[in-house]
Amino acid sequence: MKVSILYHSVSGNTITVSELIKEGAVQHENVEAKCMSIEDLDLDFLNESKIVFFGTPTYSGSLTWQMSKFIETSKINWKNKVCSVFATEKHLGGGADFAELSVIAHMLVKGMFVYSVGASEGLPYTHFGAVCIQNGSEDEKQVERAILYGNRVVKNVIAEFKL
Repeated sequence: MKVSILYHSVSGNTITVSELIKEGAVQHENVEAKCMSIEDLDLDFLNESKIVFFGTPTYSGSLTWQMSKFIETSKINWKNKVCSVFATEKHLGGGADFAELSVIAHMLVKGMFVYSVGASEGLPYTHFGAVCIQNGSEDEKQVERAILYGNRVVKNVIAEFKL
């Protein structure tokens, strides 16, 4: 099963979190994952993906305009794929939840199934999706959260959809 992890990154933090999510996703048998900037997509891989993670930095309390434009203007058929989201921010309380909900709203309109794991598997909770603050790759708990998030989403999608 293919898993795409799409991101827009400004400082490099969102790229780092993408790679951590990939690390968790590929812990499952027969899973191939690829991280891709929204500016450099592998469309064949993306079209074959069953799960698509969307990652955005938080800017002015929401997703970046680049991610919003990508979602609004892409001609990709998102229908019946599973969507999961994550956000990065400089400081806690910077609007990451709103950024994630904005991406989720877009993808629901495009016909995607949305899954976040939420609180169903205990700590660390990922209510709308994983959130990591700047330099999260230096914080053991944030690294664990991102890896577990990728792992849990893929595990549950495989189980639920019998993939």
